[in-house]
Amino acid sequence: MRYGVLGTGAVGSALGGKLVELGHEVVMGSRTKDNPQALEWAQGAGPRAGCGTFADSAAFAERIVVAVNGRVALAALQAAGEAELAGKLLVDVSNPIAFEDGLLRVAPVESDSVGALLQRSFPEARVVKTLNTVNLAVMIDPDRVPGEHQLFMCGDDVGAKEETVALLGEFGWPAHRVLDLGGIVEARGLEMLMPFWMNLYQRFGDGSFNYEIRRGH
Repeated sequence: MRYGVLGTGAVGSALGGKLVELGHEVVMGSRTKDNPQALEWAQGAGPRAGCGTFADSAAFAERIVVAVNGRVALAALQAAGEAELAGKLLVDVSNPIAFEDGLLRVAPVESDSVGALLQRSFPEARVVKTLNTVNLAVMIDPDRVPGEHQLFMCGDDVGAKEETVALLGEFGWPAHRVLDLGGIVEARGLEMLMPFWMNLYQRFGDGSFNYEIRRGH
């Protein structure tokens, strides 16, 4: 499978590297062809890895991973080009966060989400929100955390969610531990979890933790 990973940060590098390790071809996208981080990643990841602009990455890809900061995700996809996104699975792992006045803030919040914004802006794409509630190491190695902890997922396209569950399975997440929350509107709740997640991270001093939902009988 050919993947485009939009974003050159730690999350994009980790997910792109895992996809290459699994045998997929990956082009990492950024604003410019000569992005130093993207070039370094591609050189280190091997012959199935490449890099280019957001548009290059999207044109190459059969599936796209949105791994930029959520506040610039729309601009990244606009640069990729609407025609190159049509019909493709967009796995949105982004969080629209920034530290402002010493506090982690989320924008938009409550009434909207990046996931929903991307789906509205590119209605022919198939957006699925997932992986944004765990540390990048846990994303690709769930066994770092013991137990039956879970991922959350939402999106409007049933087939896209099935494809996403299969991809998460390649990362080591069993299908029964991926909780489908419903349509992409539910991305609001997933993105609003980030201040709580960061509080836990600061208390634990490490990102190797996750949520485990248990139901009563």
